[in-house]
Amino acid sequence: MDTRATPGVDRAAIERLAERVGTPFYLYDGDEIRRRVQHVRSLMNSPHLQPRYAMKACSARPVLDICLEHGVWLDTVSGNEVLRARRAGFEGGFDPPEILFTADVFRDDALRVIVENRILVTIGTPQMVPELATSGFAGPVGIRLNPGFGHGHVKQCDTGGPASKHGVWFEDEPELRRLIAECGLKVTLLHAHIGTGPEIAEFRTNIARLADFFCERVREYPDLEAVNFGGGIPYPYRPGAPRIDLEECVEQLRKARTELSARAGREIRVEMEPGRHYVAPGAGLVTRVRGRKTTRTNERGPGHTFVMVDAGFCDLVRPAMYGSYHRIDVLGKTGGDAELEPQVVAGPLCESGDVFTRESDELLDPRSLPRAEAGDLLLIHDAGAYGYSMSSNYNSIGRPPQVWIEGGRALLITRRETVEDIVRTECAEEL
Repeated sequence: MDTRATPGVDRAAIERLAERVGTPFYLYDGDEIRRRVQHVRSLMNSPHLQPRYAMKACSARPVLDICLEHGVWLDTVSGNEVLRARRAGFEGGFDPPEILFTADVFRDDALRVIVENRILVTIGTPQMVPELATSGFAGPVGIRLNPGFGHGHVKQCDTGGPASKHGVWFEDEPELRRLIAECGLKVTLLHAHIGTGPEIAEFRTNIARLADFFCERVREYPDLEAVNFGGGIPYPYRPGAPRIDLEECVEQLRKARTELSARAGREIRVEMEPGRHYVAPGAGLVTRVRGRKTTRTNERGPGHTFVMVDAGFCDLVRPAMYGSYHRIDVLGKTGGDAELEPQVVAGPLCESGDVFTRESDELLDPRSLPRAEAGDLLLIHDAGAYGYSMSSNYNSIGRPPQVWIEGGRALLITRRETVEDIVRTECAEEL
């Protein structure tokens, strides 16, 4: 979200919203999210190329509404995500499978929800198969395979290879296929997700490798209808970072579909399920500076200037968890001839890791910013993916409000949580 270029989301508007809802809060650019969904849909405008949205990235209802409107199906990872998808209007059932459930185990209400709503399940661990077979589930299944290669944008997001927990190791596929057949189920989808990788060139290479991987196996599945290439489209968080050529990516999928269909002797649907790509630039976290302080250099290391804000990793955990980079603007001061100085942006939580300017090795990474003073508003950009969806009540802090702006109209889509919300599930039931 670039407040210097986005109509209706300028500094004055953000100031007004901050007065209305308080800080911190999430600010969504609905026009940007809609544009990105429409773009993917236009590129995959074919009955045999199907985009999905990995809703774990951001489950805000307006995002689901936009996906439904434009025929983008969903990938879910929990029973409650399935229920939220159904509430948004997505249909259950297998023909077509608008909702896909992809996980490595069942937990909570997931198995019951899947059976009741007839949801296509992607098997990520062999033990899921007998659980399905004894649950009354009567539909087809998919298989998520670990092809032995691929990884995420950081080591903590490893999605393929020996260090990844996701999917069934490719050499164990024949045994899994036998188990599925013994349980009377049929496989209609193959799935693998090889992740972003640190370089866009690697992503392109891995997509090509994954296409070959699937082509080697497609004939083993007589009921196969679709192949899912996962998501992991790179997003350029850092200024100047290269951007992916999405048209080229979709063209790779188009060629893969042609080859898969030829190998299978029938039409095979190819799916892609980005999450980050749709929503990452579509939201920012607005936070207010509450103070500043400095430490002095000594034998332990260099001193720093800390800009203390009211947002913490309970609101946006990615920098603390991954050392992820998010561009930061001091509203009203960024740009022009503002003098820059190195500053560490830190939050209020009782944790040393509650810092928004970190590097991947979890070290402080002071950011060159205009001098931020108490009362200034900061905008932490590109927080739409895994921002609010990974927020928490750590320190018994209520999750922040979410404000959606589209067509110049601002809408509060979730209010700030109160202590009553936080303690609502507390009980003293004898067991």
